[in-house]
Amino acid sequence: MLEYTFSYANLEFFLLVLVRVSCFVYIAPFFSMSNTPKSVRIGLSFCVALLLYQVVPNREISYDTLLGYFIIVMKEAVTGFLIGFAANLCSTVVTFAGQIADIEMGLSMASMLDPTTKENSTITGVYYNYMVLLMLMISGMHRYLLKALGETYLLIPVNGAVFPEDKLLTSMVGFMSDYIIIGFRICLPIFAVMIILNAVLGVLAKVSPQLNMFAVGIQMKVLVGISILFLSTAMLSGAADFIYSQMKKTIVTFVQTMMQ
Repeated sequence: MLEYTFSYANLEFFLLVLVRVSCFVYIAPFFSMSNTPKSVRIGLSFCVALLLYQVVPNREISYDTLLGYFIIVMKEAVTGFLIGFAANLCSTVVTFAGQIADIEMGLSMASMLDPTTKENSTITGVYYNYMVLLMLMISGMHRYLLKALGETYLLIPVNGAVFPEDKLLTSMVGFMSDYIIIGFRICLPIFAVMIILNAVLGVLAKVSPQLNMFAVGIQMKVLVGISILFLSTAMLSGAADFIYSQMKKTIVTFVQTMMQ
């Protein structure tokens, strides 16, 4: 017969660990996919929190009233959300790159439901998203995210997070500048070829005005764009590596910002 006893203080501490882990799993990439059953996410959060509970130091939590404990719970929830949000920001870069590519190819109106986010997304955006997600699983990046979450307890102990608005805003602004650069670098082959194709169509329109370059250009853009999309698939591994490096950098920046 299994018998396990614990004190009320240990239960309070475990709940605080569970709050940070569950909030991270709720928003972090790969773990937060909407087609993942909620029971799986809840079970994963509970198991990870139970493992971290055994090794997390600084178990003493001081508060006077129920409102004080509620404030600590909210601080742990915001900490988990910010760490997961830092990783999730980088994973949305591929959707941004896909939207730019589809605008250039003339496929921006052909949207589809992305089952991972339950939102309408362009065809190229969904393609980029699944390819980068596949490389995330192959490279073991999902294990790195859980490891990074565990190491945050050494840098940000329970009830030890601070939220300076100016530093968080500076980190967000700095990332948004990199966000646009990364997105354009991913779709740069399609973007560059479409510029050349537009220039060629413009010259042909002057040379032979009797041809309907508008109708010809739509078909050529789709054909050339899809061809370049598949020819540049081999470059997605480098783009994914760049995104994951930026993901690590963003997580470190947010964690350093919340350290006392």
